[in-house]
Amino acid sequence: MNPGHRSVVASVVQAGSIAFDTPATIEKLGDLTADARSHGSELVVFPEAFVGGYPKGHDFGAVVGSRTEDGRDWFQRYSEAAITIPGPDLDAIAEAATGVHLVAGVIEREHGTLYCSVIFLDPDGRLLGVHRKLMPTASERLIWGFGDGSTMPVVDTVVGRIGAAICWENYMPLYRTAMYAKGVQIWCAPTVDDRQRWASSMQHIALEGRTFVLSANQYATRGDYPPDYDTAYGNDPDTVLIGGGSCIIDPHGRFLAEPDRSGETILTAELDLGEITRGSFDFDPIGHYARPDVFQLTVDEGKKDPVVFWGFE
Repeated sequence: MNPGHRSVVASVVQAGSIAFDTPATIEKLGDLTADARSHGSELVVFPEAFVGGYPKGHDFGAVVGSRTEDGRDWFQRYSEAAITIPGPDLDAIAEAATGVHLVAGVIEREHGTLYCSVIFLDPDGRLLGVHRKLMPTASERLIWGFGDGSTMPVVDTVVGRIGAAICWENYMPLYRTAMYAKGVQIWCAPTVDDRQRWASSMQHIALEGRTFVLSANQYATRGDYPPDYDTAYGNDPDTVLIGGGSCIIDPHGRFLAEPDRSGETILTAELDLGEITRGSFDFDPIGHYARPDVFQLTVDEGKKDPVVFWGFE
């Protein structure tokens, strides 16, 4: 650790949801958070869609131009497993994660639309921010709506400035630039991408943004889903649907915790925030290595409501 700089103990949780069973998943979140906290963790990051579940391999009965009644039934079940913000499930998560800064992937419901979101909670359970995934990937667009610029927070905490990009949002260069401009120090990447090459993208972001990167992926088997779950991957309960690969990386692109694909686990590392300044000595993407005379990014953070009421008193 560099003298005079804050050191943070942080963990990424690699585990699977108990799909379509939100109370049981929140209980599991509490147990895993307590485990991480017992090892000194101040910040705990959970994967994408941990609460609410990631419906890997399900088609919801949809093809171009047609939806089935069975698919609508499954969407209803999935919607009922989502949480509302605010709401009782959020309160239960806050209680389960007391004592740490929590970053967790959730499926959020507002009106008739679901969003793949990340929540930020402080150690007292206060909600610091919500990020809705801006661009669901491929078939995810069937079941999730799009976020807007009003939910792209970088939250300032005693453990550092924390932001998040969900799964393939990490590939969006303009989103990354906006987050760098907000001063993100701890980049959380909740995901379900378990490919070997995912880690190279995480290293790139750490180097590009001179930030710590905490990538938390699910490790889920067919047995984590209901017996009647209709998946393209068969019904063997031991079949791995999401295979992990979580990791922790420092601002120089070095692994503090190597990608893990062994099963459910918690990866923990000490983050010396002084390394961010040391890294910016020779590269700052929105400072001395930027060329605002040539390139500028305009970001619209306004909330986009579909219905706006106005009038005169």
